[in-house]
Amino acid sequence: MNTQVTDSTIVSALKRTMRVGVIGAGKISEEHLRFLSGRKGIELAAICELSKALGKFTAERFSVGASYCDYRKMLDELRPQVVHVLTPAHTHMKIVADCLEAGAHVIVEKPIAPTHGEFLQLWRIAQQSNRRLIEDHNYRFNDQVLALEKMVAQKRLGAIQEVEVRLSLPIRSPGGRYADENLPHPSHKMPAGVLHEFVTHLAYLLLRFMPSFERVRAAWSNIGGGSMFKYDDLDAIVIGGGIHGRLRFSCRTGPDSFSLIVRGSRGWAETDLFHPFMRITEPRNVGQQLSPLANQISNGFEMIRSSIRGFRNKVLQRGPLHGLDRCLEKTYHALERNVEPPVTFDDMDGASRLVDALLEPANCI
Repeated sequence: MNTQVTDSTIVSALKRTMRVGVIGAGKISEEHLRFLSGRKGIELAAICELSKALGKFTAERFSVGASYCDYRKMLDELRPQVVHVLTPAHTHMKIVADCLEAGAHVIVEKPIAPTHGEFLQLWRIAQQSNRRLIEDHNYRFNDQVLALEKMVAQKRLGAIQEVEVRLSLPIRSPGGRYADENLPHPSHKMPAGVLHEFVTHLAYLLLRFMPSFERVRAAWSNIGGGSMFKYDDLDAIVIGGGIHGRLRFSCRTGPDSFSLIVRGSRGWAETDLFHPFMRITEPRNVGQQLSPLANQISNGFEMIRSSIRGFRNKVLQRGPLHGLDRCLEKTYHALERNVEPPVTFDDMDGASRLVDALLEPANCI
């Protein structure tokens, strides 16, 4: 099965130029700047970064118009129409609010705010300012997730019964950016510590396939011990609308993986966003006895095709963040047409509420 997804409604350039500012020149900003740089219809006017040297380097690398160390000065002098807020999550409240009140639409990295209540505060400011507020849900737009959504919409898997989202990353590896005791990562300040940086991804992907939740039970653990990490492991059950969901984060299993499994009354499908493939088990047109064999053959050929696509993606440097380009493309065209962006209030509200529910003491075991 070819999981490559195209969207014929997306065109290569906006009809009018939008002046854009970017706040934060960390790792994820490279992906945003690569999308913005040299794109027709977008004036990449400024980068704002506390490190003057890093800001200057980033501006030169991506042909950005100006470099600032004070985002308020950038807002006052350039009046950008769109601002990408790519700073650590614990800084989002003040920066996002200032950008909205300065008249800019805001695209912000996840999590949009530390708590659901704070997200609602920012949403009210956006409504009062008549501006759009969009959280980056980039993995939603990866080819494999869109292919899964299409399968579900076509009822190929039947009625959805179970969804599992599992992320394995060695966040405690010595020398890694989360485990440096001399320069602790800003995410340690979040309610779930470093895991707060990832749990939004788990939440919004789960809610693509089970739109509501009623009961939550979450086991947060600090298996590695010590005072630096609040948590390094999550195992949670989410139930809603008759669907059972599982969210899992592990720092002890390898290799790195980001798997998504959707099980229905007729069949199930599995993919991995870090190592793209699609394995599907469903009734085949060869009868009940031969369907398992047909599935094995079909999935065997798909694994071969996936290996070829994976090699091609490595050569083209098309990694697991490729959904970000699609997300931003759709967002900018929505901003131009003044219609609802692809990541809606309901999407952000649901993910934020679920993260809060996972951390609610009454739901923790």
